[in-house]
Amino acid sequence: MKPFDKVAIIGVGLIGGSIGLAAKRKGLAREVIGVCRHKESLQKARKKGALDKGTLDYKEAVRDADLVILAAPVRQIIKLAGEIAPYIKEGALVTDAGSTKSDIVSNLDKISRGKGFYFVGAHPLAGSEQRGVAKARADLFEGARCILTKTKATNPSALRRASAFWQEIGSRTTVLSPQEHDKVVALISHLPHLAAVELVKTARSVLNFSSSGFLDTTRIASSDAEIWTDIFFTNKKFVTQAIDNYIKQLKLTKDLIRKEDKSRLSTEFKKVKSLRDGLRK
Repeated sequence: MKPFDKVAIIGVGLIGGSIGLAAKRKGLAREVIGVCRHKESLQKARKKGALDKGTLDYKEAVRDADLVILAAPVRQIIKLAGEIAPYIKEGALVTDAGSTKSDIVSNLDKISRGKGFYFVGAHPLAGSEQRGVAKARADLFEGARCILTKTKATNPSALRRASAFWQEIGSRTTVLSPQEHDKVVALISHLPHLAAVELVKTARSVLNFSSSGFLDTTRIASSDAEIWTDIFFTNKKFVTQAIDNYIKQLKLTKDLIRKEDKSRLSTEFKKVKSLRDGLRK
């Protein structure tokens, strides 16, 4: 794809920093400018090589940018979009990396309407429990799925450009509606995080006996609390549905154990093993 003259990344942490590193490695931008809230973060990002230039001024960063990437927590993305909208140039492409999409897309569709720029929601399913640009990697998105969102307001050309960008930095793209996205990630991302948190809480009195299995299973419980609170509150409909379904499954399994129904429990475990073994490594 043709390189963007200027790419502005708002929020240069693990995801934003990795986007910057990947874009620079792949030659997708002639200039990458990043925005952080603190000078120390900008210095780390520059030292890491994720940026060509850093600033604390959102307006300066987006002015004349061909591509603007919002890589902040969900509610911050919505707030920042409203603040920077008047300074985004006509024809620019705006995308994001938010973990929930309904709130972001509905707000950004409204904000972009009449402003002359195009918005395409995105969620790269990559990252870790760690945060900060120090952990950023140029290959973070290699082979990872990135879900793009499409609504009646989505410009087809902008969607193609956004998809091409995410693919160029290594992602496998899929297009869903914002609601479809939120329903999917409630099950494959948000519920697992909550399960890890509850496992740690349940076993808190014996955590000193933790072995590799417990540590592997609960790794994501070490993720940033503020970010995940935001995620759960902006996807509460589908998260609570997922929790209800999970409780139902636990109750069924609990009943089989109580009855010592070895045949059915073993069959269930074998079915799940087959499903899990079939997942992409």
